[in-house]
Amino acid sequence: MAAAALEWLAAACLLLAVQVACEYGMVHVVSETGGPKGKDYCILYNSQWAHLPHDLSKASLLQLRDWTTSMLCSPSDLPAKGFSNQIPLVTRGNCTFYDKVRLAQGSGAHGLLIVSKETLVPPGGNKTQYEEIGIPVALLSHKDMLDIFKNFGRAVRAALYAPHEPMLDYNMVIIFIMAVGTVALGGYWAGSRDVKKRYMKHKRDDEPEKQEDEAVDVTPVMTCVFVVMCCSMLVLLYYFYDHLVYVIIGIFCLASSTGLYSCLSPLVQRLPFGKCRICDNSLPYFHKCPQVRMLLLALFCVAVSVVWGVFRNEDQWAWILQDALGIAFCLYMLKTIRLPTFKACTLLLLVLFIYDVFFVFITPFLTKSGNSIMVEVATGPADSATHEKLPMVLKVPRLNASPLALCDRPFSLLGFGDILVPGLLVAYCHRFDIQVQSSRVYFVACTIAYGIGLLVTFMALALMQRGQPALLYLVPCTLITSGTLALWRRELGMFWTGSGFAVNTSLL
Repeated sequence: MAAAALEWLAAACLLLAVQVACEYGMVHVVSETGGPKGKDYCILYNSQWAHLPHDLSKASLLQLRDWTTSMLCSPSDLPAKGFSNQIPLVTRGNCTFYDKVRLAQGSGAHGLLIVSKETLVPPGGNKTQYEEIGIPVALLSHKDMLDIFKNFGRAVRAALYAPHEPMLDYNMVIIFIMAVGTVALGGYWAGSRDVKKRYMKHKRDDEPEKQEDEAVDVTPVMTCVFVVMCCSMLVLLYYFYDHLVYVIIGIFCLASSTGLYSCLSPLVQRLPFGKCRICDNSLPYFHKCPQVRMLLLALFCVAVSVVWGVFRNEDQWAWILQDALGIAFCLYMLKTIRLPTFKACTLLLLVLFIYDVFFVFITPFLTKSGNSIMVEVATGPADSATHEKLPMVLKVPRLNASPLALCDRPFSLLGFGDILVPGLLVAYCHRFDIQVQSSRVYFVACTIAYGIGLLVTFMALALMQRGQPALLYLVPCTLITSGTLALWRRELGMFWTGSGFAVNTSLL
């Protein structure tokens, strides 16, 4: 295991070594006439030209001169009095970055911002050129340039700087609580519900609304089919992202509204009002006489899903709805899908472990861009015309101000698969606890192991500063903990096959 981990780390480091050196920075803009408070904008720079200060207080606040009518490719493009103690804005194109920055430096500029209407790329050069240039050069998007002049006017000053990226953002605490809470609640609910249905059939309620969906046992064939479907969908999304992303968004709206209804219906059924029924209706997916409160709940769940679908790109608050719907979807899936044995758990987790590692660490060597298919699809391709993001993730905005948060990744993400896959094992552990009357020792141990695996994932993310396959850490932590506990308690045989039922209703 250690040797394999070192091999993966070496491969990742090799991949990073061959990429073009580039970094995200910030340009802090203020108005010369007072006006509104200053604002930071994203820039992409190459520290091999010149380093930027890490602290804004140490960066020089210089006049930002709009020279975007020129490409700055020849001496004739220079103003008569040069760019003394200024940071000129010039348009990208017609010549190399080196040609532009050499002319700017020769005319007295203390920095250069190249405005680009295209995707920002690192301003590259060669070693000789790097040694010749002593001023920073960076790319600024055309959209940000328009925003600067709209908010601050033409008389502005700017400072270029690049603050250190924090090792971990505080939003990881929120993601950790949501993920572990969902796994624990989903595993507990699924285990209790399954055993109740097996051993308390005499307490079944004849009311149609209270009948629960049947759980689906996962077979080895279903596991193989599921993994093939995951691989196919991921590859299709990589090549046809702009077309398929709307299909995924539609599926998420439908599935999440169903999950929200499933999670809230037990609570609504406890309310003392709204019990009157609407009989002889032709409503789809409802029984002959649904209660008014259940119809209202269904309308509410659909409305929440529709609101998210319409306003999904509102970064300030739409992520809250997405996380709520995502958690409801995960709880619903944990309740509906059941792994009947530890053998089935092991098969599913190991196959998805290989799937996750392959698409994060191996695919960069197979794609022309050198990017991971998994990371590219999860975060949305940079060249996507729709700029849509897949909703199958928990997302929380970054709480620390940093160039990465401003430029590229304003949110931290955790995929639903990193909750559902270990969550199915946690649910199995809870069912087995009830079967052998073990006071939930398996459930608690597996939930704690999941939390530890998630912390290890965050540590790896901080150390490697790139997307991590969470199942690489979650699967070993949960599988080894569960199996070792069963071996220590001399129950590995029963745990492996799921046999030995001896229900204790006090644990339900």
